Amino acid sequence: MNQPKVEIYSGDYCPYCLRAKALLKQRGIAFIEYDVQRHPERRVEMLQRSRGARTIPQIFINGRHVGGCDDLYALDRSGQLRDWLQQAG
Repeated sequence: MNQPKVEIYSGDYCPYCLRAKALLKQRGIAFIEYDVQRHPERRVEMLQRSRGARTIPQIFINGRHVGGCDDLYALDRSGQLRDWLQQAG
């Protein structure tokens, strides 16, 4: 099975970003992090990919928009996170 591509747009000192990354680490899920505060061009990219979502974090799994931290936790609680990770990108 291919490794899932998990991307998270985040920023420094963002408690929701820290929580989302902690969950991914706890589950052993590798991710690519884009800091939108240090790299403003990434915020523009995030807005386009998320269809206008402005808050951070914004999370994508295999190119599919998860949403923010609460959405990631809900996906995990429902058992669907595993399914999303297994789907091809």
